Amino acid sequence: MKTILSIASASALIALATATPANAAGDKTAASSEKCFGIALAGKNDCKAGAGTTCAGTSTVNYQGSAFKDVKPGTCVSLGGTLNPHAGNAAPKPRKA
Repeated sequence: MKTILSIASASALIALATATPANAAGDKTAASSEKCFGIALAGKNDCKAGAGTTCAGTSTVNYQGSAFKDVKPGTCVSLGGTLNPHAGNAAPKPRKA
């Protein structure tokens, strides 16, 4: 009985130890970029670009307001994009953040 409990405890610790680095890496990746809407060229967006699209490369027009590119945090506004989806597809106007 003692052996079974030891094996179960060891298995739980191994599962916990292997799950932690993956979560930490996932959090780091999420924090290393932000979605910037309205700056992607047609077919050059990162993942879902609103209605009628499914994933990367499916935007239909340049600067589609519902299509995003992943950019370095804090750079979206200076590139002329927005942090939220918007209607239209006007060319971005770069500005100071």
